Amino acid sequence: MSTKAAEQKSFIDAVKSRRTYYNLTNESTIPDSRIEELVRDAILHCPSSFNSQSTRLVVLLKQEHEQLWDMVRDVLKAIVPEDRFEPTQQKLSGFRGGYGTIMFFEDPAPIKALQSKFATYSEHFPQWSEHTSAIHQYMLWTAFEAEGLGCNLQHYNPIIDQKVQNHWKIPMDWSLKAQLVFGKPAAQPGEKAFQPVEERVFIHGK
Repeated sequence: MSTKAAEQKSFIDAVKSRRTYYNLTNESTIPDSRIEELVRDAILHCPSSFNSQSTRLVVLLKQEHEQLWDMVRDVLKAIVPEDRFEPTQQKLSGFRGGYGTIMFFEDPAPIKALQSKFATYSEHFPQWSEHTSAIHQYMLWTAFEAEGLGCNLQHYNPIIDQKVQNHWKIPMDWSLKAQLVFGKPAAQPGEKAFQPVEERVFIHGK
């Protein structure tokens, strides 16, 4: 098998094994330097519409990660009725128990520049920006899976945006899209059901 074929198989294996892990510990299977390397690889090599490079990544590890989920808890505690808060508290404690969180933002400046330069496609650039963010999310989720980390993807935006951006001095015009929680898996994920491929894939010209 060629080196390239082996690399492709490794990627497909990671795609197949990528799952949502909610039971995480505050340990990592890889050093922080490797986490940083993967994040830098994502920001450099993930594609974006018209090469907009609009994605911004904020990585929180250890105590910084815990601080984020303490903030989320405080925000939700002011919103969720007290008699219904316990399940929310348990869920947030699970996220807080992980090793780190990556926050995915989109910077509107490159998008606005492209809207001005390519007016014909102006209305589509915001949606394409969402696609760009999703590509980064999936790439890192899969890359972390290949390194033995478990992840789950959360969306507590926009209710936490202002608090988070003020605390970590993130530009207020950046738009928070998702939070990828990660850590060493403490349990296996549940079974995943699959809809028939024949109802979802259609090939012509064979």
